[in-house]
Amino acid sequence: MKIALIGYGRMGKLVQARARAQGHETGIVATSHDAELTAAELAARLRGYAVAVDFSVAEAVTRNVEACALARLPLVEGTTGWDAQLDQVRRTVEQHGSALVYGANFSIGANLFFRLVAHAADLFAAFADYAPFIEEAHHARKRDAPSGTALKLRELLARHWPVETISVAATRAGHIPGTHRVGFDALDDQILLQHEARTREGFAAGALLAAEWIAARRRGVYEFSALMDQLISERRR
Repeated sequence: MKIALIGYGRMGKLVQARARAQGHETGIVATSHDAELTAAELAARLRGYAVAVDFSVAEAVTRNVEACALARLPLVEGTTGWDAQLDQVRRTVEQHGSALVYGANFSIGANLFFRLVAHAADLFAAFADYAPFIEEAHHARKRDAPSGTALKLRELLARHWPVETISVAATRAGHIPGTHRVGFDALDDQILLQHEARTREGFAAGALLAAEWIAARRRGVYEFSALMDQLISERRR
């Protein structure tokens, strides 16, 4: 499969290395030096590819989505921090009959963590003594805070508690790949659930899995959880 890479920072390089190791062909179609390209100009560079993977910056997401939609190229959107544009992005993809898979986190472990937190929230919500909170930490160069993963966790907890009561603490320091902790605190005890990314390889692996998955569908807008639902169902058979 021929994969177009949009963004060539740490994650773009990891996706490229892993894709090549799996026998895929890759091409770098846009980097930070191409910020002035229009969607139409970027779309022209996407010809001949089977799927695109975007790990760039939030400010470029709407342009990148439009470019892939114009080119009718399925897109894996790995960039975070653009949640406010989701409705616009969805309309763009659907208008052009293209395909998109996006997610707060492409790590398999993190997505299983989401399910654990959702189940825990169902349990603790039955007991008024417990109050939920979220703590997350990432490397100093990560721009969005709280992280997309933390916002997803807050969304899961907000099914049971008012969102304004859910504390979210964010740390940006050093080279931390990503740590997320969800706690349920009461006077007598505290329960903690934690996901810690040891490397960024897990994000690259999930992005490639998503690329193979969305390339086969070629139409529609999906959250990464849809792919996870399928994987879990298959492994339970």
